[in-house]
Amino acid sequence: MALKSHGQKEMVVNMPTYDKESLFHFGFVLGGDMSYVTIRPIRDLNTKIFDSTYIPDILPLPDSARVLSVTSTPTPGFVISIVCNMHLGDNFDLRFIPSLSFGDRTLIYSIETYKNGKATVTGNISKSVPSTYINFPLEVKFKSKRYNNFRAYLMGGAQYTLDLASQAKKREQKNADQKIVKFNQNDIYAETGVGFDFYNEWFKFGIEFKMLYGLMDVLKHEGNIYTESIESMKSKIFQISLTFE
Repeated sequence: MALKSHGQKEMVVNMPTYDKESLFHFGFVLGGDMSYVTIRPIRDLNTKIFDSTYIPDILPLPDSARVLSVTSTPTPGFVISIVCNMHLGDNFDLRFIPSLSFGDRTLIYSIETYKNGKATVTGNISKSVPSTYINFPLEVKFKSKRYNNFRAYLMGGAQYTLDLASQAKKREQKNADQKIVKFNQNDIYAETGVGFDFYNEWFKFGIEFKMLYGLMDVLKHEGNIYTESIESMKSKIFQISLTFE
């Protein structure tokens, strides 16, 4: 009796010439991120006493105060980007991805105040720093060999960021009775990440995990207890993105 043999169904390769048909490809990115700050307090934080001129918004006004600790909590945000991808070879792309991102960071100060020589713990004081960023990243993408409709990649690069919201005057007007904490407008990030591209019938879809490390001190030092208790503060962002090209 003759036996029928069935061949394995052949994989359909979508857009087989996508990476070679054009020098440039364009698309957009939707993503979410978590914003952190790395805080380096002053060396003598626990012994440094600030007089009343450094304490603008603690009422009733104490004679002096000291900062017991400074911490931060991560805050989720989102990002929208435009992709300009330049094909450099079988394994390398150069990408320029200008983006607009939103998020904020919350700083938590534990402060002990002194009045007439007596110490009283005021507890935690929170300072929220909202940010609206315009980002200009330049990245190099190192791609693996394409396997059917899948390709993995590593990326690295640098990003210049301009913060439009941290020093906005509307924040000062809205919080006239409080001292707000501001960040410097300019920052430079080093970035690295990993991603996966999936070739569909009409477009390429990607998912990317990226880490960004700020290289500059973002805290604007303004001579008060909230800024002078910190030697430096640097940003750190973890981002997940969906790419459509």
